[in-house]
Amino acid sequence: MNQLEGRRILVTGAGSGIGKAISLTLAERRAEVWLADRNVEAARTVAAHAVASGGKAHGLEVDVTQPASLAVTADEVFEAAGRLDVLVANAGVSTMNRFLDVTEEEWDFNFSVNARGTFLTVQTFAKRMITQGLIASSDVRGKIVVTASMASRQAAPLLVPYSASKFAVVGLAQAVAKELAEHKVTVNAINPGFVKTSMQEREVAWEAKLRDISVEDVLADYVRQTPLGRLQTPEDVAKVVAFLAGPDSDFMTGEVIEVNGGAWVS
Repeated sequence: MNQLEGRRILVTGAGSGIGKAISLTLAERRAEVWLADRNVEAARTVAAHAVASGGKAHGLEVDVTQPASLAVTADEVFEAAGRLDVLVANAGVSTMNRFLDVTEEEWDFNFSVNARGTFLTVQTFAKRMITQGLIASSDVRGKIVVTASMASRQAAPLLVPYSASKFAVVGLAQAVAKELAEHKVTVNAINPGFVKTSMQEREVAWEAKLRDISVEDVLADYVRQTPLGRLQTPEDVAKVVAFLAGPDSDFMTGEVIEVNGGAWVS
């Protein structure tokens, strides 16, 4: 039996990039997945692709910065499934600028989605997870995975608001893990590195302009910084999330998993 078969999982930021890969990977492994994204059409398109491939998936609209939106999403999932086994709080944004030029709007945008949005998402679903029964054949009630970033572990020039907000995400995950352990809910974080997504494409263009170098030089620099010698794919991240969503990670909580090809080693 597939270890994820029958598990009910919600992924935020599921319409593109890492969230899309996570959702498709979980669906391929026989989980029932709710894909939530501010761009509901993107979420539904990915869900339809998962269903066409034989998976179980549903597209939902959510704005992780709005408690009311998250509450509606939680109602939909729990009414349909009766419980949620795994939450993947993945929604995130970035901007890029030199620190002395960073605006309050850029700072607030990063923190609103990355830090506040993760806090609101985790809190909304954790309140329900702690009251449900144990996951089948498990001694935990629920599992929470949050997407942080390699930028939460090391200095990230030109990404100050993003980096600071992701440091906050790691702190949140580890503190919440301590509190929710007594309720048999685990919380772990993942730190992707230089992941080849549409977000990265935007960042590469911004960085090339700010550093006055070519896009090709930026990408070559990313590869140079990665000992395994290539850009990371969203699927590299998704496979680790699948592990954290499954039973083999039941005794892990408060961990921050580095998934970056060696670009940052503690």
